[in-house]
Amino acid sequence: MTADELKARLKQVEDQHTEPSRVRLHRAISWLKRAEQERKDLDARFIFLWVAFNAAYASEFGFEKSERDKLHQFLATLVAVDRDKALHRVVFNDFTGPIRTLIGNRFVFEPFWKALREHDGSGRWEKRFATHNKAAMRYLLDGRTDAVLAIVFDRLYVLRNQLVHGGATWNSGVNREQVRDGAHILMALIPAIIERMLDHPELDLGEIAFPVV
Repeated sequence: MTADELKARLKQVEDQHTEPSRVRLHRAISWLKRAEQERKDLDARFIFLWVAFNAAYASEFGFEKSERDKLHQFLATLVAVDRDKALHRVVFNDFTGPIRTLIGNRFVFEPFWKALREHDGSGRWEKRFATHNKAAMRYLLDGRTDAVLAIVFDRLYVLRNQLVHGGATWNSGVNREQVRDGAHILMALIPAIIERMLDHPELDLGEIAFPVV
């Protein structure tokens, strides 16, 4: 669904949602609409889509275990109410190729960069990379939507950090595959995530980090 279609849906059901939920959805849809306008600038599209996701999630999260657990729980909660299998279709039908490519890309695997920064030539990151990829392929074969999404968003978070913290050149001529695939994957996932939230006002995602004042 487009941002305009999701906005129209929100108007129809907003009285069923709590104030924090309405704010999350309104903000997420606004950033999705902005992302839709970026048809050529994939860096900008990816960043706007990530903001839309953060608005829906309404919390800061990073690589600290507790925050990653919260993100994974958020995704698992959405998958649990994904009765029409929209999220499942994105992962296993529409974008299985780009998702496999993203998972197999070492440039969105944080231990690769850590080993590079620390001049660690032990090969430990390669072993972890192989282990993680093997697990991801098993989840794909088993149809584990929640587990695959958790891995995908872990990888996308590395890309988010690289772009937002100035670790990449805008419209760079190198390492464009992950930006392209990340933008395409998020453009499919974010509307599906918002739609699941619209359809399930009973979901308790807690208070928002920055309420309207």
